Amino acid sequence: MPSRRYARGWGALSLAVGAVLVSTAAQSPDRDSESEQRAATSRDATAVVAVDGCAAGGGLCSDPRHSVVLGGDRVLTGRPFTLGPKATGPVELALRTPGVLADVNITDQRGRRIAGAQSADHTRWTSAAPLPAGARYAARLVVDGAGAGGARRARLDFRTAPMPTGERLTVTFGPEDGGTYGVGRPVTAELSRPVPEDDTDARRAVERALDVRSEPHVDGAWHWVDSTTLHYRPRTYWPAHATVRVHSGLDGAHIGGGLYGGPSRPLTFTTGARIEAVTDVSAHRMAVFRDGELLRSLPVTTGKAGYRTRGGIKVVLGKEPLVRMRGDSIGIKRGSTDFYDLKVHWATRVTWSGEYLHAAPWSLDSQGNEDVSHGCTGMSTEDAAWLFHTVREGDLVRVVNGYGKPMTPFDNGFGDWNLSWPEWLRGSSLAPYAAGPAPRSLAGALGPTL
Repeated sequence: MPSRRYARGWGALSLAVGAVLVSTAAQSPDRDSESEQRAATSRDATAVVAVDGCAAGGGLCSDPRHSVVLGGDRVLTGRPFTLGPKATGPVELALRTPGVLADVNITDQRGRRIAGAQSADHTRWTSAAPLPAGARYAARLVVDGAGAGGARRARLDFRTAPMPTGERLTVTFGPEDGGTYGVGRPVTAELSRPVPEDDTDARRAVERALDVRSEPHVDGAWHWVDSTTLHYRPRTYWPAHATVRVHSGLDGAHIGGGLYGGPSRPLTFTTGARIEAVTDVSAHRMAVFRDGELLRSLPVTTGKAGYRTRGGIKVVLGKEPLVRMRGDSIGIKRGSTDFYDLKVHWATRVTWSGEYLHAAPWSLDSQGNEDVSHGCTGMSTEDAAWLFHTVREGDLVRVVNGYGKPMTPFDNGFGDWNLSWPEWLRGSSLAPYAAGPAPRSLAGALGPTL
């Protein structure tokens, strides 16, 4: 599911801005000059809106610096102000005089509304999340039932404190912007600085800021692969012909300690038809489907004993019309009967260690009958060329009824889909039962196989 965000079209995250409070207007003779001036201009005032950066995550500000009298028939506007750098909580409004908060509307400098929730008695409103540093906001308030004057209206313009100088956390999204990919291509996020696994609050802050939305909508989640890498995938594959938009709300966000987020480029890509190549190892055949319809069934050969083809779900990583494959790239010594050194045509890559679907004219007699390769899926030159021109990066390749080890989730390509949905959610810091990334192999990368 696309990540839920606290500001429409924007990740409202991190720097806390303190409490926004509504308190009773002081009536004692020693009230300050600001209150006296406001009372003089609005004799029927019944409340005062006070704003301050209360660092304590609890009680009200005892001596708020910024206030606006609510009264009369017009909208009263307070002078713009900046919250202090020690502000640590979400924006909060608390009505301290009779009545209710009939309406609270806080928007950022681009007019996007900040989400929040009313208390049951409508005397308190709290934003859904802290706000980024160095940004401008406008609060429009209506207090109803506050005396004979009826509804009182006010507007407050304020800024959050500027962001401290220093290195910022940014993110680079993948795949490339503007492309069309298969329905199995996960979104990747590479962070410029590590966020440790034991810093749960920082990881949550990062996840909340990374917004993924698709049309049509699907449920999805981020998964921490390691301290600098996250992957995002839906519960099932992306819909065919979908549009996926990825945006970072990290800019200005307080990640933790002295670390703040910086600006990052957004990403938009589309998906093509759902192409899936299913290799039945025991039958020595590959069936290729487009949107559920069988396009072609191909005789193939897969990995022989000692070099079995990995089972499970893989994703096309790229295509190479010609690639040189050598046995020593996967540890086969020269002089061995298994050694090979060949130029291979129409190679579709599915693992970083060198597993391809490719033309293998030297094994035509075995294709459809037995397994003779070193782990790749071999087929005729004609079939390999057809497959090469049919699939694209992100399309699905599934190996069933085989004898090889299962495809690992992250270290050798995009094996993300081999994790069940509950296993995937355990890698999210926002999931209700998140318990860290799922176990995975750390095998080193190898060269191309045959």
